[in-house]
Amino acid sequence: MKFNKNLENIKTYEAGKPIELVVREFGIEPKEIVKLASNENPLGCSLKVIEAVAAILPKMSLYPDDSMIKLKNALSARYGVQNPNVIIGSGSDQVIEFLIHAKAHEGSKILMNYITFAMYEIYAKHVGAEVIRTASQEHDLDEFYELYKKEKPEIIFICTPNNPTGDALDADKIYDFLSKIDKNTLVVIDGAYMEYAIYKDSKKEIVPKELIEQFDNVIYLGTFSKAYGLGGMRVGYGLADSKIIEELYKLRPPFNITTLSLEAASEALNDEEFVEKSITLNFEQMKRYEEFAKEQKIDIINSYTNFVTLCLNSEQDSTKISNQLLQKGMIVRNLSSYNMNAIRVTVGTHKQNSRFFELVTQFL
Repeated sequence: MKFNKNLENIKTYEAGKPIELVVREFGIEPKEIVKLASNENPLGCSLKVIEAVAAILPKMSLYPDDSMIKLKNALSARYGVQNPNVIIGSGSDQVIEFLIHAKAHEGSKILMNYITFAMYEIYAKHVGAEVIRTASQEHDLDEFYELYKKEKPEIIFICTPNNPTGDALDADKIYDFLSKIDKNTLVVIDGAYMEYAIYKDSKKEIVPKELIEQFDNVIYLGTFSKAYGLGGMRVGYGLADSKIIEELYKLRPPFNITTLSLEAASEALNDEEFVEKSITLNFEQMKRYEEFAKEQKIDIINSYTNFVTLCLNSEQDSTKISNQLLQKGMIVRNLSSYNMNAIRVTVGTHKQNSRFFELVTQFL
């Protein structure tokens, strides 16, 4: 059987291993497993969200409100934009898929960082586009601009803070870069971890309202999977000029967000106290990782997210160490697929982080 030729050179996205898989493979009790691989919120989600979702469980038999008006209104109010500036996806990665299918095609060029979110490349290859990468591990906008002038890409992806490295760009540098890009080039600012970056350094804050008022060729992406603790609900969004949103809606399937997910995300926006608590805990615990890395003489990338990237030395192997941790019930993200000898670790609770330090020390 023949399939689309564009699939031949696509590697399947490697998600963080679920707890259930580790239970089956190694016979470890679920309560003994610590998952620090997928950048989920270690506090779970807001109790108010749980109560709101529980109240509408009987509606599971009904299709969701496809206008998504409640969540759109909430996002519009939060960011000071209008409903026509909002599109909601099953995770922000679905909006990324819409963007690439709307703008790129066979032979298009898509510019991204050397190390960044893997789905940009995977979706680019869906349409036969050519991926252009910078040479630097962290975002260097001078490099981006030189490649932009040379390659003339249809789309530019800027992930800030960046996944899987955790570094972030100052907002004024991004605005300066955007001012030099022609209006026919779509620029995607992926702010999945922006809530964390703003807490750590206000200079990193991208204000979507300002962004889309100044640049009608730019879209800002956000998600409820990280700070809001709704990874299992799969809700993301894009904020952009209404003309961009109109085109994306031509690709959006009906009912792409569940009834329960819409309710959860809408309620999550109301509980700012939970988000603040989550982010405060994150950076308190991140200090322990920084101290640990210093003690172990391991390089750690300065992170503006809810994870840390530990770069190993030449005598250590990220694949081996990740597997050794896995067999002990500790799930972390091996970054060998990104051509990095490194592991990415979600910042967990005090207990979870202590367990990581205890285990990983045995294998370093």
